[in-house]
Amino acid sequence: MKTVFDAEVDAALIDRSLAATTLGSVWLDTERPEHPPAAGPTTCDLLVVGGGYTGLWSALHAARRHPDRRIVLIEADRIGWAASGRNGGFVDASLTHGYENGKSRWPNEIDALEHMGMDNLDGMQAEIAELGLQVDWQRTGMLTVATEPHQIEWLEEAAGQGQGRVLDQAQVRAEVDSPTYLAGLFSPDTCAIVDPAKLALELARACVEAGVDVHEHTTARQLISGGAALRVHTDGPVITCRQVVLATNVFPSLLRRNRFHTVPVYDYVLATEPLSEAQFDRIGWRNRQGVGDSANQFHYYRLTADNRIVWGGYDAIYHFGRRIDSSYEDRTDSYRRLAAHFFITFPQLDDVTFTHRWAGPIDTNTRFCAHWGLAREGRVAYVNGFTGLGVGATRFAADVCLDLLDGATTARTGLEMVRKKPLPFPPEPLASAGIQATRWSLDRADHSAGRRNLLLRALDAAGLGFDS
Repeated sequence: MKTVFDAEVDAALIDRSLAATTLGSVWLDTERPEHPPAAGPTTCDLLVVGGGYTGLWSALHAARRHPDRRIVLIEADRIGWAASGRNGGFVDASLTHGYENGKSRWPNEIDALEHMGMDNLDGMQAEIAELGLQVDWQRTGMLTVATEPHQIEWLEEAAGQGQGRVLDQAQVRAEVDSPTYLAGLFSPDTCAIVDPAKLALELARACVEAGVDVHEHTTARQLISGGAALRVHTDGPVITCRQVVLATNVFPSLLRRNRFHTVPVYDYVLATEPLSEAQFDRIGWRNRQGVGDSANQFHYYRLTADNRIVWGGYDAIYHFGRRIDSSYEDRTDSYRRLAAHFFITFPQLDDVTFTHRWAGPIDTNTRFCAHWGLAREGRVAYVNGFTGLGVGATRFAADVCLDLLDGATTARTGLEMVRKKPLPFPPEPLASAGIQATRWSLDRADHSAGRRNLLLRALDAAGLGFDS
């Protein structure tokens, strides 16, 4: 059974649309302030390792909680250069990578998790305004579209659970005009869009203004505990501290216990040139909602401040051995597939070209949303596993890390989601075989009216299933 995205697209159109693309995130194609590397032995109260969203929110909130403490943040490369500068810029209220994923794992907590997620999104919006962060924030809501008949029922079920209101074909095409749309689900309050790189850079600015010492090009190599202090050896000085937050996302943790809990899965993205008014008129989209389709292998897309379309998703590529390698980012097949799917979705934009193509690894765990822990006698907190929906959830995750380090009993730390860890991935070659079999099965489900095969049903029963 074919899906709408199996349609043939003229190869010459794809060639032309991709011919002038630059390899690199459209968000990071901007001037960025420099933060000096750490120089000389340093002592602090809290060291944050990682200059993405989780680390930046951790450092900022720690400084706001404890203005008398010295806080240092180190980043191996540049602020926001990895996932925080390469994602789609969707700030979703969900802390659990979607309602269904959370409900299937924590049915007794899902209402609390949904409330906490909305509180976190509202709090993030308020804090951005309070701090004057210039991040192109727009509370646009989220439009989920059905492109296959069986997906309409899924949207109706979601609406019945209070996840939004259903739009019929005419209504959804009045919002964003694509011939592939059969229906939609609009959630007006649960999502904002943001310039993701600006968010990271502005958070770094806020950290500095709050008294945090921010250092780029400072790689943490080893964490040594013993006595009253922790020592982090970098490629420069040794940093001595009382507490550490590890916010290293997909990159290898300084704690060996975490090495098997996440795997890197590569996601691919394109950005168009800015649309002209005439091109805009062909598709509508005047309310600027974030959009995603309902398949297991799904696309996500949104408008930028200068009216480009950022178009990503579908392919999720795992490489044997959990390897992270920049050479994986320029994958011609994935970019051509994305371009083809773009023109299937918006055939009226066949005169549009793409200016940027990029990719990056997502930290995925077996429950598809973040997990936390403490180490070294409660002096080291860590979080990983956001699985690609972390722009908003990282702020919540940072507060959990700080609660854990403070030894505080809070509504956040009492969650089963926080207290329990996911199952680790097996070693190779089992990890690769299992991931590739699961990916193949998800593709088959998309081509079989959503019906899940024996492998997917077994994973669902074991609490390891994925529902996008």
